[in-house]
Amino acid sequence: MTDLIAQLRDIVGEAGVLTGADVAAHSDTWPPRGDCQAHALIRPASTAEVAEVMKCCHAARQPVVTHGGLTGLVRGSVTRPGDIVLSLQRMRRIENIDRDNRTMTVQAGVALQTVHEAAEEAELLFPLDLGARGSCTIGGNISTNAGGNSVIRYGMMREQVLGLEVVLADGTIVSSMNSVLKNNTGYDLKQWFIGAEGTLGIVTRAVLRLRPLPRSRNTALVAATDFDRVAGLLRTMDTALGGSLSAFEVLWNDFYRLIIGDGENHGVPLATDYPFYVLLEATGSHEDIDRQRFERALEEAFEGELIADAIVAQSEQQREDLWAIRDDIDHLVERLAPTITFDVSLDIPQMDAYVHEVRDTLTARIPGSRCVFFGHIGDGNIHPVLTVGKKEGAAVSEAKGIVYDALRKRGGVVSAEHGIGLEKRPYLGHSRSAVEIELMKTLKRTLDPHNLLNPGKIFSLQEAEQ
Repeated sequence: MTDLIAQLRDIVGEAGVLTGADVAAHSDTWPPRGDCQAHALIRPASTAEVAEVMKCCHAARQPVVTHGGLTGLVRGSVTRPGDIVLSLQRMRRIENIDRDNRTMTVQAGVALQTVHEAAEEAELLFPLDLGARGSCTIGGNISTNAGGNSVIRYGMMREQVLGLEVVLADGTIVSSMNSVLKNNTGYDLKQWFIGAEGTLGIVTRAVLRLRPLPRSRNTALVAATDFDRVAGLLRTMDTALGGSLSAFEVLWNDFYRLIIGDGENHGVPLATDYPFYVLLEATGSHEDIDRQRFERALEEAFEGELIADAIVAQSEQQREDLWAIRDDIDHLVERLAPTITFDVSLDIPQMDAYVHEVRDTLTARIPGSRCVFFGHIGDGNIHPVLTVGKKEGAAVSEAKGIVYDALRKRGGVVSAEHGIGLEKRPYLGHSRSAVEIELMKTLKRTLDPHNLLNPGKIFSLQEAEQ
């Protein structure tokens, strides 16, 4: 290992290599714990340096775990003793913004919020958005196929990527920095690496698709008395707004009450006794016309008894205040700690029965447990957050089984947007067939035959990990 570290120093420089206590002080997961077990942390500054690092690691059969912003929730970036971390923290450059083509070329270590700000400065929009925007990186967003708050209109991260540059396990550079919308020249190789969690290659650069910057943004928090009305509201608003609906976030009553509390942090925009709350937002290009259409759609929803109360943001500050309720997950986790978080997806007609079954089964089998729900219902994604009074042990395993078994019988999936990592690896078979998993393993063995890239994540290649 000493010889390898010396070779890596020659590639990235003395400042680009951390060892010993400097590595242990770093975290390798979220929330940060400062207990990274890797032998060394390597910080290349370019694709060429990443390639040279991987050539050396490949020759030494050295496992490598890539780190971005470390905001993932499925233990997809955790390390083992003897691993090497390849951090992209020095690869933060925005290389180019093409306003005519509506593209942005970036290094993979750039933060999502930085991309937002650069796009807005060019009077364009990068539509992917999530709560960790200030810390998460584009490379991590790509590697997990991140979702977030605007999937209902713009799609997942996969839909925002036009081209990629990737370094394979043996140091080969695959540069497919396509910048056009239409490209049917054979296999779309970039799709292999989007959502692969760094197990097939290391994303180093990307060409991102930008959209027109909205000139109007209308936001409301509404209350509903049952889930059927929530589903009806989604249909009504999506139709009435002509495809401009960009967010439809549903908060179950217990989530809303926990966040609002005594009103000290967020006030009490709506009474706390409604079963459901929906934060909805529409964006467009004509401020007055869009406002009228938004308010008219809400009036129709009132007349159809789909909503019982509503507050419409009258300023950007009021909009931010409403979103702060939805985004205050840290406060929720603090109130429920220790928590177990989930990221599941299923058909909208199945959601209400699913939530009731999970709650009822948890109450019956694990006394003292508690589970609250929120989610991006417009794209079928729910986030259960539960506590059983401890972070690990038999009760935690039983709780996970309850959440995932109720999901499996309804044809849902165990990860909507967070990925699999180590956390959900035992449950991959709930959502993927044996044939699908074996095909994934075949691709992994083909591109990384020595299992060097993020080994053990998503699934286990037992013969390579023993």
